[in-house]
Amino acid sequence: MATRLLRGSLRLWGARAAQRPLLATRCSHSGGEERLETPSAKRLTDIGIRRIFSSEHDIFRESVRKFFQEEVIPHHAEWEKAGEVSRELWEKAGKQGLLGVNIAEEHGGIGGDLFSTAVVWEEQAYSNCTGPGFSLHSDIVMPYIANYGSEEQIKRFIPQMTAGKCIGAIAMTEPGAGSDLQGVRTNAKKDGSDWILNGSKVFITNGWLSDVVIVVAVTSREARSPAHGISLFLVENGMKGFIKGRKLHKMGLKAQDTAELFFEDVRLPASALLGEENKGFYYLMQELPQERLLIAELAISACEFMFEETRNYVKQRKAFGKTVAHIQKVPKTAPNCSCAERFHFVV
Repeated sequence: MATRLLRGSLRLWGARAAQRPLLATRCSHSGGEERLETPSAKRLTDIGIRRIFSSEHDIFRESVRKFFQEEVIPHHAEWEKAGEVSRELWEKAGKQGLLGVNIAEEHGGIGGDLFSTAVVWEEQAYSNCTGPGFSLHSDIVMPYIANYGSEEQIKRFIPQMTAGKCIGAIAMTEPGAGSDLQGVRTNAKKDGSDWILNGSKVFITNGWLSDVVIVVAVTSREARSPAHGISLFLVENGMKGFIKGRKLHKMGLKAQDTAELFFEDVRLPASALLGEENKGFYYLMQELPQERLLIAELAISACEFMFEETRNYVKQRKAFGKTVAHIQKVPKTAPNCSCAERFHFVV
């Protein structure tokens, strides 16, 4: 019965999709101007397309695109050699309003919507510069503090992170525990009102430059399951026993600093606990969906950039007396590469 219903739903959706004109313009979500959808735009990366955005988002996109063109692209090759971007870039991004975009203004963020945040994700992908860890900082780390932090933690960290003066990271992955968060070995034990943190983390984005790190640690071995005994802690750069290991050399994302982190009897005050004790796993499950959305959006936007680069190349490159675009196989192959168009149309 369930299978028949599912097939029926798919047939209905397919019929509706077939009836819908692919190249039609649509109103933006603000209910205003008509906007071209991605397939009918001249370029997949054009400003002013897609109904999920408004003219206000377009203005913001123009400023974000200019920032990446002027402040990131010219220096990215240098940063790839260094294995990190400059701290100066972070502060420039803060001044430009590119950090903490979707964090409430009353917490010290910009107070924009998720679409504005997506503009920053997309424009970084369109710049082909993977170095700046802005998305992880703003849309993975900051929400934990804003959603589960105490008033003191929010006031202490969020405004500085929005300004780019405090760089955030999150430390989940360990040498023996990646996506299996229930296999975490890093632990924190109570000592009076303090906590003593021990363990190690690996593949931590922003780890080398980080000023504050959300560390996932086991706080109760006696819990009925590992998930019920995990807590989150805010560990600050410079704390005794907090050691940053080597920057890891990678096949890609070379300008994005990725580091090993070590915790050797790090004494944390009670105020370093983020949220409630032994609730960390639940917080992670609540926030990880946005991280997955972010990764998917970055991937699709990177595909759009690559598609446009490829299209420009085949139109200019000549072989056998004609441009590559006029070689029989190429026009047939290109549509198969434009799945990004269809994805953004459906969204």
